[in-house]
Amino acid sequence: MYNEPLKDTLHAGLVQLGVALPGAAEQGLIDFLRLIEKWNRVYNLTAVRDPHDMVTRHLLDSLAILPYVKGPRVLDIGTGAGLPGIPLAVARPGLSFVLLDSNAKKTRFVTQAAVELKLGNVEAVHARVEKYLPVRKFDTLIARAYATIAQILEDAAPLCAPEGEFLIMKGVFPEDELAQVPASFEIIEVHALTVPGLNEQRHLVRLRHAAPQEPV
Repeated sequence: MYNEPLKDTLHAGLVQLGVALPGAAEQGLIDFLRLIEKWNRVYNLTAVRDPHDMVTRHLLDSLAILPYVKGPRVLDIGTGAGLPGIPLAVARPGLSFVLLDSNAKKTRFVTQAAVELKLGNVEAVHARVEKYLPVRKFDTLIARAYATIAQILEDAAPLCAPEGEFLIMKGVFPEDELAQVPASFEIIEVHALTVPGLNEQRHLVRLRHAAPQEPV
């Protein structure tokens, strides 16, 4: 991998997203891609192999939701290779991130990546989301299209703080899935995302617990 061209692509994309990061954070993101490339040779963490595609599909795609992430506690459900959790944790060192996955080899990678990148705000947890019992609930829960919206809400509803939000990342506008959102949740908005360098649709669905109904 050649750092400077990748850093140029990353920096230009961050400018388009309106995301300002210190230079050390940008280098940390490139170092993260180098770790993915290294581990990919054995663990097959991601199907994306080209480093420039990684900048777009892994880093910029993850950071496109940064303005909607609130803390102090953030849960990345089905994090896989640490996406979008690690890029977000690099960008927001003041927030606490739990990166959850049921695949042991992927949580091992996330643990090692957090150590090598010196991310003290990242904890990797090997567990199924429906079996996970944290001490405290989360203010933001992120899912990157690992299941339908209704399934994600069913599995993870107990993990969401009363004022917390779900950020569910999708490709095309998920019209059918939105129709299946349970009444216990309300849709805040569906936001069309523009990821620099990516000629594909991206949408972010924001949801929260529905307000209790007043008795008639």
